[in-house]
Amino acid sequence: MTDDGSGSAGVTAVGATDGRGWAGTRAWVERNLPAGHRVRAVSPLRGGWTSRMLRLDVEGDRGACALVLRSFVKPFFAQHALGLLTREADVLRLLAGTGVPAARLLGVDATAEHCDHPSLLMSLLPGRPRVDGTGVERRSVLLAGQLARIHALRVPEGARPRTYQAWTDPDSVRLPRNPTRPEVWRRAVEVIRRPAPPYRPCFLHRDYHPGNVLFTGDGDQPAVSGVVDWVETSWGPADLDVAHCSTALALLHGVEAGMRSADDYTAAGGILDEDPAGHLYWRVLDALAFAPDAGKVAGPWRELGRKDLTPDVLTRRLERYVHALLVRYG
Repeated sequence: MTDDGSGSAGVTAVGATDGRGWAGTRAWVERNLPAGHRVRAVSPLRGGWTSRMLRLDVEGDRGACALVLRSFVKPFFAQHALGLLTREADVLRLLAGTGVPAARLLGVDATAEHCDHPSLLMSLLPGRPRVDGTGVERRSVLLAGQLARIHALRVPEGARPRTYQAWTDPDSVRLPRNPTRPEVWRRAVEVIRRPAPPYRPCFLHRDYHPGNVLFTGDGDQPAVSGVVDWVETSWGPADLDVAHCSTALALLHGVEAGMRSADDYTAAGGILDEDPAGHLYWRVLDALAFAPDAGKVAGPWRELGRKDLTPDVLTRRLERYVHALLVRYG
């Protein structure tokens, strides 16, 4: 994650809504630092939804640096923290030295044995997420190129993450209330009623979208400086990662941006299902997982300045995007 520019807050000011403090967490953090180093300031980082993200400014005999602390505070995510944080820690170790711009792992306490909440400590990456409307086409190309490089990683069988999990299915999908084009949603559900198509598995981020990619540079010269949030990393079809990024781009910037994403990916050397019906399956499977709660998922984007992304705007964009998928690949 990145510094949101909000400045530092006193260390003792950091707490949680459940009434727990942070004394245990701070002691654990400092045990993971070089001797003589201490946390001097703490500030919140914006853009997270599942966890509380804090920037920790550290000083000591070897100089100063900034770190990031991820803590699962919400009860649901705290309950699943052992699997989520252990997976992210394993992935960060795996990515070290691969060229993927991921954080460096410094410590993990997935069961809150020492911390006040399940937590993971890592290095701070440069840059910030970009979800504004300036330079969208260029950033889309960069997003696709970075994703193609992630998928190209060769991972030994024993180090591979879990097989992907679908986030919806035809019997549990919840469709938007009062849709403008109900026939679009009916056709979409029928697409995912058939068995999942065969695929060539690869290493997936599984939650790859503009909010989890950091950029440096402004205007027409952005550069990817980091990829964050590896708790959902999986082993599965490249089409599914591309689908997730495409859905997010459609919600953020409109249908054209969402439809262009897969083309940018193949132009960058990525390989997708050559069967249009197979590719459509993964695209629709991801899009349906956003219905009808696209407004809720976009909360972090609104925190980053996209106040225009109201639930109604997002629902209409998602419907138009699903229709465009059916027209192009159906």
